[in-house]
Amino acid sequence: MGQSKHGGSNSDPQPGLQPAGSVDDGFGGRPPELRSVRARLVTRLIHVWFVLTRSMTLGVRAACYDAQGRVFLVRHSYVPGWHMPGGGVERGETFGQALIKELREEGNLVLDGEAELFAVYFNSRTSRRDHVGFYRCSVRQTAPKLADREILEAGFFALDALPEGVTAATRRRLAELAGEVPVSEVW
Repeated sequence: MGQSKHGGSNSDPQPGLQPAGSVDDGFGGRPPELRSVRARLVTRLIHVWFVLTRSMTLGVRAACYDAQGRVFLVRHSYVPGWHMPGGGVERGETFGQALIKELREEGNLVLDGEAELFAVYFNSRTSRRDHVGFYRCSVRQTAPKLADREILEAGFFALDALPEGVTAATRRRLAELAGEVPVSEVW
């Protein structure tokens, strides 16, 4: 092979067309599962540091509509008012998995299609580190939700006939979904 005027071989790849494996990512181009023990340890320590210094809690809630366009609301035993169903995201659980679990537990609800992430809110009234992923979805109920220790009442309600005691945050989210008010960043 001949030399180019810049000292490289004529068979050298052109700039910008380097093979994927030749990119120096600091780990020799190896995927995460093949990195050195030292690299894995450093990565883990960084993640632990972030948990200790920047940890936050995550939750999900959803505006769940049935085929008639009614929204599903719940009244909890431990907090006043009517709310949209939802709850905490546990370690090792995705937002989607948490949503499916909470809909099943709080209303015997199953999704009819994909849930749409509408917004993520800072829930400052709960704590300085709480955030809520809010979804819009179509659902069907597999069985009526009977009262238990967590849920005192639950049901579908027409948007123009919501029960007395619907929380201000629930009303605000419904107004945001309807395009009646701007979407807030705070729950």
